[in-house]
Amino acid sequence: MTTQTTVVPPRRGQRLIGDGDMSWTQKIRCHVEATRAAVRQSREHRRHCAANRTRLRAEWRAARRAGGLPEHPGPPPSGFTLLPWLLMGMGAFSNLFQDQTPNPWIGGLGLITFNTLYIYVAFRAFHRDKREARSTRVAHVLLTAVTCALAAGYGGNWLLFFPLLGLATGAALRLSHLRPAGTAVAVLAGAVSCFHDGWGGLDIAYATWISTMVTAAIMRLSEAVRELRAAREELARRAVEKERLRFSRDLHDLLGHTMSVIVVKSEAARRLAARDLDAALAQITDIESVGRQALREIREAVTGYRQGSLGAELDRARSALTAAGITLAVNRSGPPPGPQTEALLGWVVREAVTNVVRHSGADRCVITLSGVAERVRLSVVDDGIGALAADGARTAADITGGPAADGGGGPDGAGARAGTGLTGLTERLAAAGGSLTAGRQAKGGFAVSAELPLDVDVTGASPAVAERA
Repeated sequence: MTTQTTVVPPRRGQRLIGDGDMSWTQKIRCHVEATRAAVRQSREHRRHCAANRTRLRAEWRAARRAGGLPEHPGPPPSGFTLLPWLLMGMGAFSNLFQDQTPNPWIGGLGLITFNTLYIYVAFRAFHRDKREARSTRVAHVLLTAVTCALAAGYGGNWLLFFPLLGLATGAALRLSHLRPAGTAVAVLAGAVSCFHDGWGGLDIAYATWISTMVTAAIMRLSEAVRELRAAREELARRAVEKERLRFSRDLHDLLGHTMSVIVVKSEAARRLAARDLDAALAQITDIESVGRQALREIREAVTGYRQGSLGAELDRARSALTAAGITLAVNRSGPPPGPQTEALLGWVVREAVTNVVRHSGADRCVITLSGVAERVRLSVVDDGIGALAADGARTAADITGGPAADGGGGPDGAGARAGTGLTGLTERLAAAGGSLTAGRQAKGGFAVSAELPLDVDVTGASPAVAERA
């Protein structure tokens, strides 16, 4: 009868039980099986780690595409970043307690001085004002002198203070001062190291040079990242301010004109109601039409896609001026302006006519559009006496877009502010390469004149787009 024995491979490091009863071939077989099992386990562990790395990379890429990564992954670097490198001096520190350093008290005092100066320079290197201060430069020079003295006096592990000096140099110096200072420190390190260890000391010089330049590069990169983040935040803040200004201007220009037309037509309807009901109803119908148009324009202004039209604004101007009892004359000559220029001129007509209706007390208004060469000029002139006819308390500042005396006058409407009315319109035209002037005429009346390129390059189809261009 044959008995078959199954050999179970022992675990790695486990003592073979009864190995005295086993032959040497069985022992070798057991060790081989144990080694194979350990190799298989190691391969499985590596495959598992590789799978985890692949999964983490995929999750990181997905989070980055989805914007899930934090904007600020951590606090900015500080002097604490350079402190762990002081562990390079542990060899010299241990030599002090092993009686391997002559005059250990001098070495200990030098070690304390080096650490103090290193920490001082490291923490001040991360603040521009402190980094460029005279005290930091003096501390760096003293750190260089102490390093040279300790390394020249003791050699051995004390030579490792030169790479630490390189770290401090790279952190404390920038641009034009970095290369000569880094070269000088590396030359000093090479000279002192070669004095003690011969040509093998060039390794210390190389390590010092590398530590200086790499630290400087990392510091500059960190500063560039912080500057880019600050610039991005500033751009975002300015974009928000521009959008607020755009909406404020659009709302003022839309509602200022619309409310003026509604008020004028309401007054006309009230006057006509007693003697001509049909004419009064026609005015009320116009009020409804103007209100619906205003709602549509406000929705377009909110979404930032409002399109201006000079022809539509001229039609609205004729309706508003007629309701106010003002005669309108329109004169056009020269080549037609481009669509973007025409849109901006439409805003000029809207604002100027609103001022005529509300403040001029005029009987006649003339709108003239003329184009010559590469420029187009629009003027809106009335024969009234301006704001003085509406309110004797108002001044020329009100007419030109300044703050109203009572918070509700002037062409800027209620509570005129910078960025609205004629002031805001002047800024819009200036951004498109044009200009706007407004003021009283010598013969009486008020004139608003705008000049623009025949075809504006920036998007002038709407104030929203003009502000973003």
